[in-house]
Amino acid sequence: MKRRILIIQGHPDHRAPHLAHALADAYASGAQLEGHEVRQICVAQLDLSLVRSQEEWEHKPLPAALVSVQEELRWAQHLVFFFPLWLGEMPAMLKGFLEQVARPDLVRVTGADGHSSPGLKGRSARLVVTMGMPALFYRGFYGGHGLRSMRRSVLGFMGISPVRQTLIGRVGSISPHRFEGLVHQMQMLGRSAR
Repeated sequence: MKRRILIIQGHPDHRAPHLAHALADAYASGAQLEGHEVRQICVAQLDLSLVRSQEEWEHKPLPAALVSVQEELRWAQHLVFFFPLWLGEMPAMLKGFLEQVARPDLVRVTGADGHSSPGLKGRSARLVVTMGMPALFYRGFYGGHGLRSMRRSVLGFMGISPVRQTLIGRVGSISPHRFEGLVHQMQMLGRSAR
């Protein structure tokens, strides 16, 4: 089954190539080879400000740069986030992006009966996260707290499920052989739209 895939590049530095960029490119190429439709958003290239109040989040118009992003989120059947782990969580720029784009009209939909339901229900997601520490240590010692919060409190609140994750540790010492293996893994995930 062909799917509509939205890749969200959450690395805050878009000027230099990073592992997250190479992995996103590999995922996209694998998905396109299999016939999936792929679109991409680079958060670092968007003109973003931070949400500073509940009033702003609920009532202020969405910044113009994000109107099309909300349309992309509604269009997608599968979301793939690529980002580095910073201080145990997603980078602040990605968090600010999610706070801006996940406005009430996107995260909750009110039906004719007056009941609300998650606005992006029926979509799935994958988090591809790079980090300096061993991934097993992040899972075991820290309990993957930052990713658990993103899965449950952000994506889960919007109705996105299942949310799978790929954690890639020790990125500072990746050998060419391991890099090739990671690229292949991303291509295979892209082909299967998982």
